[in-house]
Order: sequence, then C-alpha cells, then structure tokens
Amino acid sequence: MNVHDDLIAVDDILKRAISAQRAYESGATQNRYDGAAKAAAWAIMEPTRNKTLAELAVATTGLGNVPDKIIKNHRKTLGLMRDIAGAKTCGVVSDDATLGITEIARPVGVVGAVVPSTNPAATPANNIINALKGGNAIIVAPSPKGVASCELLLSYIHSEFDKLNLSHDLVQMLPAPGSKAKTQRMMEGVNRVICTGSQNNVERAQTCGTPAIAVGAGNVTVIVDETADLAATAEKIAASKTFDNATSCSSENAIIVVDSIYDAFISEMARAGGALIKDEARIVAKLWPDGHLNRKVIAQDADKMLVALGFEGEVPSNTKFLAVETKGIG
Repeated sequence: MNVHDDLIAVDDILKRAISAQRAYESGATQNRYDGAAKAAAWAIMEPTRNKTLAELAVATTGLGNVPDKIIKNHRKTLGLMRDIAGAKTCGVVSDDATLGITEIARPVGVVGAVVPSTNPAATPANNIINALKGGNAIIVAPSPKGVASCELLLSYIHSEFDKLNLSHDLVQMLPAPGSKAKTQRMMEGVNRVICTGSQNNVERAQTCGTPAIAVGAGNVTVIVDETADLAATAEKIAASKTFDNATSCSSENAIIVVDSIYDAFISEMARAGGALIKDEARIVAKLWPDGHLNRKVIAQDADKMLVALGFEGEVPSNTKFLAVETKGIG
C-alpha cells in the first residue's frame, strides 16, 4: 500500500467508528456504558489472558518483565474500575433546583489514543475503558513494537463484546505497519486525542487541531530530607524504580537529598540494591551514544543493564538499579 491507500484505510476506520459510536449512544443507558467498560476490563484482567498479554508484551517490545506486567495489567485496570464505578456518564448527572442548573453528560464522539511500547496492553486497555464508560468509540495507534499486544488485546475485547452484542467498531486500531501519516490522519479526524509517548508524539498531538490530552517523558523527582525514615524511603524508591524495569510513569527519575543526611541515605540505598555512580560522563556516553538513547539499557533486567553500561563486575552483585551523582539539572 502507498501513502494514499493508507490514508483511505484510516478514513474507513474513522467512518466505522463514527457509525458505531452513534449507535452506541442512541438510546443508551448507564448500564450499557458500564457493561462495555466492564467487558474491556475483564478482557485484560482475566488471568490467562493477562499472562498471555504480559508474555507477548515483553517478547515483542523487549521492555519490562513478565511478573510485573501481570501485576500492572491487573492492578491498574482494577484501580480504574474502582475509581469510575459510581461515576454517572449517561443522561442527567446532576440537577440543582435552587440554581436551576441541570448537568447532562454526552459523549465526545470518537477518541484517538496514541500509546507507548512501555505499556502496550495496560495503557490502551485503560484508555479504552475510559472511552467506553463515557459513551465513546476509540481508535488506538500503537507503537511499532506494541502492535502485536494491541491486536491481541482487541481480539479479547471483541470476544467480550460479542456477549453483549456490541459492535467491534467501537474499539479499533490503526493497521500495521504504523506511520506518522496514519497517526496524523487519525488525530485530525477524531473528536479527542489522548497521547502517551515521546516528545515528538506529544507535540504532534497538541498541534493536530483536535483537543488533546498528552503526556511525554519526565517522571517524578523525590526529595529526601532529614525528617524521612531513610531505610523505608530507600526501600520504597527501590521498589518503585525496579518495578517492571522502570517502565511505569510513577518510577522516580531523580532524587534530591539534603546534605545533612546524604551519606546516611546513600548507605541505605545501597542496602536496598542501589549503587551510586559518580562518573556522570561515563553514564551519559553509554546511555546516549551519538546523541541517541541506547535501547539496550532502557527497561532491561539489572544484569543486562549493567553489561550494556559497562559496569558489570564494578558494582555489588546484588545491584538492582544505579543512581548517578550529578551537579546539574536534567
């Protein structure tokens, strides 16, 4: 297929999504929206499917690890379902007789979701659940390495939809191979864009002309001061940073430690499996060779990461993660 044919294919997906969404919204009840959301949730949470998706994600993306992805797929989805369980998203959601204001919920239409390879099942599943809960259709644009996981996830969702007589066209994905042209066409044709990914993807989402919610790279910074329980803090940071090999958005990117407890915290961090590296230039050279991020380092098991960075045998054998001492910001 050439670019022209690719765009025609995206336009066809958009037309089918629009038609399916209108039918889904017509005569809708809260039970219909809730049932569709629950179906999508069960599609990823069912233990056998969850395990299969986790194994496929690691095999095809080379990121993270299977046990943690199983936990992530389950907990993130369960947490979302808990949070939205009582939310009214259909018809009258509030009626204030005193002010004379009645709030009526209505779908935005078709949602376009750009999703990353770091979480190729959990992220699209949660985007899909939110869209369905609000009465919307959704089209997912997976990363190239996340295509297989997304395809399998959608097949599971469609199987659950069949039990409810819901259209498969409510949840679709852009056909492989992915391309910027396809994703751009999708973003321009939907009613709302949700984007999780690179800065390039975020910029394109925010400038596509469609209302967008986008988030790129840049995880949290933790400040450790003299009031902290240093042992507990080190353990929590280690658990967060190593979970699914740091693919989660909640994994720490940086730690600021006040001078008065710096040495004591470094000792506790070492007990938790962290190794302090003072040669920042050496890390930078290995992590960004020729200015490009080294994929052999990112989201790998500790032993593979240490080999790729050239620190094998230079840090304790129980090292789970590295902390780089730096004087700058960023």
